Amino acid sequence: MQLQLSSTDIIVILCSIIILIVLLILIVIYGVFIKKKSELLLIHQQKEAIFEQELARSQVELQNQTLKYIGQELHDDLGQKLSVARLMTSKLKHADPADLRIVEEINLILGESLQDIRNISKSFITPAADVGDFVESLEKEVFRIKRLSLLEVDYRINRHHLPINAEHGLILFRIIQECITNVIKHSRSKSIQIIVEDRPKQTKFVISDKGIGFKTARNFEGIGLKNMINRAKIINAEFKISSEENQGTAVTIIYKKL
Repeated sequence: MQLQLSSTDIIVILCSIIILIVLLILIVIYGVFIKKKSELLLIHQQKEAIFEQELARSQVELQNQTLKYIGQELHDDLGQKLSVARLMTSKLKHADPADLRIVEEINLILGESLQDIRNISKSFITPAADVGDFVESLEKEVFRIKRLSLLEVDYRINRHHLPINAEHGLILFRIIQECITNVIKHSRSKSIQIIVEDRPKQTKFVISDKGIGFKTARNFEGIGLKNMINRAKIINAEFKISSEENQGTAVTIIYKKL
């Protein structure tokens, strides 16, 4: 028995086939559209990431130029004036014996100030020369804090020869230096802990205190914190900060080895 289709049935079938084809075409077009949109979004995100990295690099380069200028001014101008002042006070040693103690004290203070200025200008002007300089600079910073009795320092390092790129070492040191400065200036903590843990694929730095702390979200707009975050981005390091009011603050930096 043969099934005979009327003209109406044929038209309905043809219309159904056409609609199905159109739907398939629309689905394909939509799929292509989504794929292109995803590709464009990915390209846009990559461009934004590159732009942020370049912006961060430019900001740090500008800051380094500023620091270099300040270092040169400290060394060439103020340093020279203090040297002359120290020389003049040295000539006063032959004055009245009653004033000799005061003169010696002034001369000692000028000498210490001059050495401090030289150290500061050198740290601003001179880039990291080799891997050893990073640990040396960090330990000088720790010694300075102890010598001036600014804080009690718990300093731990499991390896004194860190395999860190010289340029990256300088950036890491600036981040840690900023952390230490923040603890001294803002934390009201009596102590600071600095831990350096070198591992096969990364080096971990933790700087913590037991000070007043802060609400993390509120303080993420600070210039100092932004500078540290930008510096970390440049060397592809992870930067984390955790803080609770009246509980202290901890900064963790994870430097990934290439």
